[in-house]
Amino acid sequence: METAARSRAWRAILVLCGLILLGSAADLRAGTLLSPGAGVLVRKSAEPFGVFAFAILSGSLQQKWFALKQKLDDDMVQLALCDGDRDNCASPAALKLLAIVDQARARDGRARLGETNRAINLTIRTANDGTDDIWSAPLATFARGAGDCEDYAIAKLAALRLAGVATEDLRIVVVRDTRVGEEHAVAAAKLDGHWLMLDNRRMAMLEDDAAQTYQPLFVLYQSAVMKYVDEPVRFSGVDSLAMVAAEAR
Repeated sequence: METAARSRAWRAILVLCGLILLGSAADLRAGTLLSPGAGVLVRKSAEPFGVFAFAILSGSLQQKWFALKQKLDDDMVQLALCDGDRDNCASPAALKLLAIVDQARARDGRARLGETNRAINLTIRTANDGTDDIWSAPLATFARGAGDCEDYAIAKLAALRLAGVATEDLRIVVVRDTRVGEEHAVAAAKLDGHWLMLDNRRMAMLEDDAAQTYQPLFVLYQSAVMKYVDEPVRFSGVDSLAMVAAEAR
């Protein structure tokens, strides 16, 4: 029994060492290791707000995003076709969105992001879906001329992709606005290693660290829905090894 317990303890220690050196297998995005104090390592996520997220495979949000993603991909094809042949584009909504894209393309860096945020905030009227909470693709939102927070965020995602921002530098983040006690969605774009929030509630963009009233809940990235953990993963070398070894006995 003692030999088996010792074997389990060593296996646990080796697993923890592997997590410290390589990062947890559940951490989908790259992170950095910081040292806020003696003997403590904090793994900081590269996702917005610096908090780790792990993929979820079910739930209403995952179903909404995957259903919306197919419509978004179809819209991106139609927008690309209209972008290449404006005279024969049969979609007024596409032309209206492309006019914003043209303004964004004429700018670089932060100005490109800010122009997109400002123009879409001014073009779309705020409207609540009520209990249905329908997530609309960009062309449907522009055809309607109205939408709620996630519709703004989705439209900004599409416009920025067309304006030349890399897909891997774009996210939609679902947060809880602790100031008003409700969930909210924003687009996020990475620029020079920093995440900027493109929010329909303000014209000025904030870095994620400055959005102190927003508690991150979920992050949507391409074909993944990820749920944030509460705080960065912490390791305290000797103490963690001792704790894991003790639990393995």
